[in-house]
Amino acid sequence: MAKQRKRETDSFKPLDLRRIKTYSIKKRKNLSNINLFAKPILPADGIPAFFESLPEILAASNLRKVIEAIVQAYRNKRPVVMALGAHVIKCGLSPLIIDLMKRRIITALAMNGAAAIHDYEVSLIGATSEDVAASLKDGSFGMVRETADVFQIASGKGTKDGIGLGRALGDKIIKDKNPYQDLSLLVWGARLNIPTTVHVALGTDTIHMHPNVSGKDLGESSHIDFKILASVVSELEGGVWLNIGSAVIMPEVFLKALCIARNIGRKVENFVTVNMDMIQHYRPQTNVLKRPSPYGYAITGHHEIMLPLLRMGILSKLGIGDA
Repeated sequence: MAKQRKRETDSFKPLDLRRIKTYSIKKRKNLSNINLFAKPILPADGIPAFFESLPEILAASNLRKVIEAIVQAYRNKRPVVMALGAHVIKCGLSPLIIDLMKRRIITALAMNGAAAIHDYEVSLIGATSEDVAASLKDGSFGMVRETADVFQIASGKGTKDGIGLGRALGDKIIKDKNPYQDLSLLVWGARLNIPTTVHVALGTDTIHMHPNVSGKDLGESSHIDFKILASVVSELEGGVWLNIGSAVIMPEVFLKALCIARNIGRKVENFVTVNMDMIQHYRPQTNVLKRPSPYGYAITGHHEIMLPLLRMGILSKLGIGDA
């Protein structure tokens, strides 16, 4: 058999490349041309000129399309919903999101449990994100009292009053007069009456380790938030859904909320979806960008760079802050 294979291999001879057909480069269709190239502007030219100077190619082109979609949704009074993972808050981006909320550019927020924890801790002590590697050694990781206590109180009230976990947390922070509450997304959601929902996956967050925290209350209050978010998603036609920094939970929550909206007969077909993250994971790619809408854009990069860039592009396009 080996000899047979050798003889077959030996039978192949180099092709005669003189048989190749060629054509003029002037007739070729090209994916890049000088009309799409970046322009070397100067700082004095201003921010609008900076965004116009970006190459109309790949990620830069996608960023400009996302900015345009958000601006159009805002002008048409359509929803712009931001779904967050915890890393966005840890990176210090809450002030920028709050600014977009105040301007009514962001019309709804959704976050996982870890994001809500960081948001609360920032409102209380102006800091968050413990050294997990160090505290894990002695089992003290996640064992601070205040965070668990407040989540239990808020989840109980969110269930009892039917307002959900996110709104109950925002109200609680305001009631307790936390010193840094102006930096809380949950607080501004409550103040501005913007839907701000928290989606808990039991067993994934530090507060779930505490004996005083009720899974029943957390689950029920978060389920109310899920139904609130489903109502938000049912109005997403013509709007924008941004998934920022959540690799699993928020993409899954979004897909189920969208399914409910379509199941009850709401038209949610023409809208833009965006996934912004340091790495493009399977679930956001599939559940946010590919399955729900034909208009999905991936923006890859560090949140602490890309989100400020996105915000500045939105404000620039709207002419906010122009001299």
